[in-house]
Amino acid sequence: MASVCADGDYFEVNDDGELTLLPGVQGLRDVLYFKEPGNSQFVRADYSWLARVRVRVQGAGGGAAGAAAGNNLLVAQPGGAGGGYSEALLDVASLGAVESVVVGAGGSAGGANTDGGDGGNSSFGGFVVANGGSGGTAVMSAGDTLVCYSGIAAPLAGTGDWATGGGASGGSLRLSGSQGQSGQGGESRLGHGGFQRSSNGGGGAPRGYGGGAAGAFARDGESEEGTAGANGLVIVELYG
Repeated sequence: MASVCADGDYFEVNDDGELTLLPGVQGLRDVLYFKEPGNSQFVRADYSWLARVRVRVQGAGGGAAGAAAGNNLLVAQPGGAGGGYSEALLDVASLGAVESVVVGAGGSAGGANTDGGDGGNSSFGGFVVANGGSGGTAVMSAGDTLVCYSGIAAPLAGTGDWATGGGASGGSLRLSGSQGQSGQGGESRLGHGGFQRSSNGGGGAPRGYGGGAAGAFARDGESEEGTAGANGLVIVELYG
């Protein structure tokens, strides 16, 4: 009768006499992407072979304010901040039977001369949390004199084995009733902030996940809506 030797560091014989891989030695087997804002669930029993998960969480970016200016006047608003990022490696034994997954929604676009909304936090259970970026404020009123305003501060680091806050947004500047520049959106770990403007229009939209929106720019009787921030993201890597 032939015999086969198997490395005990990787294989075992189960109760049915079958040669099987030991849990935890199979490496990366699947990746789950939670992209839609709102609440979802991760059910541990759906993956009987699961040994550990690596969770990567991106908070949402802040929206930016709009701008409205009278004739021969100018308004330029700062951008919204980028969302924070957190990650952790978790053994399956530490997970509950069901873990809540939350994807933060990007901050809403502000109306003419009204604030942009805050980006929502993203999270995986109570283990990993990434804070959303604050919305850009409508700090500049219409005028034709030199003035500048600071951008929006970045959110603080959240919770995880490794966590960092998002990127601060750019400030806005008015040189005169015809020259100025709005603020760019804050950067994020998994995305980019929107581009600033020096001509009439809403600020640039963010790209990827978690970036902040740029502020709006208006002059000489124009009225411009703000821009929404980017949604967050939760990535769950499954290891067998």
